[in-house]
Amino acid sequence: SRDQVAACTLFDDADLNEWLRKGDYTVRLLRAIAAGCKAEPGLNAWYEPDSQSRRVLARVDVAIAVDTAEGLIVPVVRDVANRSPAELRREVARLKAAAAARSLAPQELRDFSIMLSNFGTIAGRYATPLVVPPAVAILGAGSLKHDVVAVMGRIEAHLRMPLSLTFDHRVVVGGEAARFLAAVIKDLQQPD
Repeated sequence: SRDQVAACTLFDDADLNEWLRKGDYTVRLLRAIAAGCKAEPGLNAWYEPDSQSRRVLARVDVAIAVDTAEGLIVPVVRDVANRSPAELRREVARLKAAAAARSLAPQELRDFSIMLSNFGTIAGRYATPLVVPPAVAILGAGSLKHDVVAVMGRIEAHLRMPLSLTFDHRVVVGGEAARFLAAVIKDLQQPD
């Protein structure tokens, strides 16, 4: 992918201080990716180098990186934008268990439209995740940290999620990427 993609990475943080319930970060990230794709559909796309064209996809199918004892496996959560949080939670749990058991069907590993790397569950604040063609974008979520932030003239500690959005700059312009990331952050910063 390094030789095929003109990779550019944009970094920012989502402030999770308003979250009422801590916990299900993957489902919240999936929902936020769907919000980002709604704001900027061009990141939910495939690039076809032969015709030098981007094909924007209607359905948001997110490939999620799952770290297993035998290596990285990347199953796909289908139709993220049209599923409830409970449905997403069940599907993520099913895919992770199937990845660990190495029982995923081949169709569960292909035809994703965008990717998520939640590397922060292990370590790391920011990264430059690799875009895997034909997709044009991947969102990385880093380790949650309490950061000191200025709020109305005083200092508070807020839980923040570092985000790293890598995109193929041959196909996605900086404004699209920034608007996508802004929509992801806006969604993540909602209380629930």
